[in-house]
Amino acid sequence: MALLNLIPPGLIVAVLAILILSQVFYAALPYRKRAYVPILVTTAAGFVLGQLWDFIGLPSLRLGQANMVPAIAFALLLQPLARFVPRPKQEPKEPKESNEPKEPKRPAPHP
Repeated sequence: MALLNLIPPGLIVAVLAILILSQVFYAALPYRKRAYVPILVTTAAGFVLGQLWDFIGLPSLRLGQANMVPAIAFALLLQPLARFVPRPKQEPKEPKESNEPKEPKRPAPHP
Protein backbone atom coordinates (compact mmCIF):
# COMPACT_ATOMS: atom_id res chain seq x y z
CA MET A 1 0.00 0.00 0.00
CA ALA A 2 2.91 2.36 0.68
CA LEU A 3 4.09 1.86 -2.91
CA LEU A 4 0.73 3.10 -4.22
CA ASN A 5 1.15 6.33 -2.28
CA LEU A 6 4.39 7.03 -4.15
CA ILE A 7 2.78 6.79 -7.61
CA PRO A 8 0.88 9.94 -8.60
CA PRO A 9 -2.65 9.25 -9.89
CA GLY A 10 -1.97 11.34 -13.00
CA LEU A 11 0.75 8.91 -14.03
CA ILE A 12 -1.67 5.99 -13.86
CA VAL A 13 -4.28 7.94 -15.85
CA ALA A 14 -1.65 8.94 -18.43
CA VAL A 15 -0.35 5.38 -18.89
CA LEU A 16 -3.89 4.04 -19.33
CA ALA A 17 -4.74 6.85 -21.74
CA ILE A 18 -1.58 6.17 -23.77
CA LEU A 19 -2.42 2.47 -24.03
CA ILE A 20 -6.06 3.08 -24.97
CA LEU A 21 -5.32 5.88 -27.42
CA SER A 22 -2.52 3.97 -29.14
CA GLN A 23 -4.93 1.08 -29.70
CA VAL A 24 -7.48 3.50 -31.17
CA PHE A 25 -4.84 5.02 -33.47
CA TYR A 26 -3.66 1.56 -34.53
CA ALA A 27 -7.18 0.46 -35.42
CA ALA A 28 -8.74 3.64 -36.78
CA LEU A 29 -6.14 5.67 -38.65
CA PRO A 30 -6.07 5.01 -42.39
CA TYR A 31 -2.38 4.21 -42.74
CA ARG A 32 -0.97 1.08 -44.27
CA LYS A 33 -0.43 -1.87 -41.97
CA ARG A 34 2.10 -0.84 -39.33
CA ALA A 35 3.76 -2.30 -36.30
CA TYR A 36 2.18 -1.41 -32.96
CA VAL A 37 5.33 -0.40 -31.06
CA PRO A 38 6.08 2.73 -33.16
CA ILE A 39 2.48 3.86 -32.70
CA LEU A 40 2.79 3.35 -28.95
CA VAL A 41 6.08 5.31 -28.91
CA THR A 42 4.67 8.27 -30.84
CA THR A 43 1.53 8.30 -28.68
CA ALA A 44 3.68 8.37 -25.54
CA ALA A 45 5.79 11.17 -27.06
CA GLY A 46 2.59 13.12 -27.73
CA PHE A 47 1.55 12.74 -24.11
CA VAL A 48 4.99 13.89 -22.95
CA LEU A 49 4.65 16.98 -25.15
CA GLY A 50 1.17 17.55 -23.72
CA GLN A 51 2.54 17.39 -20.18
CA LEU A 52 5.30 19.81 -21.19
CA TRP A 53 2.60 22.10 -22.56
CA ASP A 54 0.93 22.03 -19.15
CA PHE A 55 4.24 22.49 -17.32
CA ILE A 56 4.91 25.67 -19.32
CA GLY A 57 1.54 26.95 -18.16
CA LEU A 58 -0.38 27.10 -21.42
CA PRO A 59 -4.15 26.53 -21.30
CA SER A 60 -5.30 22.93 -21.33
CA LEU A 61 -8.06 20.54 -20.35
CA ARG A 62 -7.16 18.03 -17.64
CA LEU A 63 -8.42 14.63 -16.60
CA GLY A 64 -7.29 14.44 -13.00
CA GLN A 65 -3.59 15.26 -13.06
CA ALA A 66 -3.16 14.24 -16.70
CA ASN A 67 -3.27 16.92 -19.36
CA MET A 68 -5.51 15.51 -22.09
CA VAL A 69 -6.38 17.93 -24.90
CA PRO A 70 -2.89 19.01 -25.99
CA ALA A 71 -1.61 15.50 -25.31
CA ILE A 72 -4.18 13.88 -27.60
CA ALA A 73 -3.57 16.54 -30.27
CA PHE A 74 0.22 16.06 -30.13
CA ALA A 75 -0.17 12.27 -30.18
CA LEU A 76 -2.42 12.46 -33.25
CA LEU A 77 -0.08 14.86 -35.04
CA LEU A 78 2.94 12.62 -34.38
CA GLN A 79 1.34 9.47 -35.84
CA PRO A 80 2.67 10.02 -39.40
CA LEU A 81 6.18 9.96 -37.91
CA ALA A 82 5.68 6.44 -36.53
CA ARG A 83 7.27 4.93 -39.63
CA PHE A 84 10.57 6.63 -38.73
CA VAL A 85 10.79 5.10 -35.25
CA PRO A 86 13.69 2.63 -35.35
CA ARG A 87 12.88 -0.96 -34.54
CA PRO A 88 15.31 -3.76 -33.82
CA LYS A 89 15.66 -6.08 -36.76
CA GLN A 90 14.73 -9.61 -35.94
CA GLU A 91 17.10 -12.10 -37.47
CA PRO A 92 15.50 -15.37 -38.50
CA LYS A 93 16.56 -18.12 -36.16
CA GLU A 94 18.67 -20.87 -37.62
CA PRO A 95 17.07 -24.31 -37.41
CA LYS A 96 18.81 -26.64 -35.00
CA GLU A 97 20.95 -29.35 -36.45
CA SER A 98 19.34 -32.74 -36.18
CA ASN A 99 21.09 -36.08 -35.81
CA GLU A 100 18.95 -37.65 -38.50
CA PRO A 101 20.57 -38.12 -41.93
CA LYS A 102 19.33 -35.72 -44.56
CA GLU A 103 17.68 -37.10 -47.66
CA PRO A 104 19.12 -35.88 -50.95
CA LYS A 105 16.86 -33.55 -52.91
CA ARG A 106 15.03 -35.19 -55.76
CA PRO A 107 14.98 -33.42 -59.11
CA ALA A 108 11.66 -31.99 -60.19
CA PRO A 109 9.83 -34.12 -62.79
CA HIS A 110 9.72 -32.67 -66.29
CA PRO A 111 6.27 -32.39 -67.89
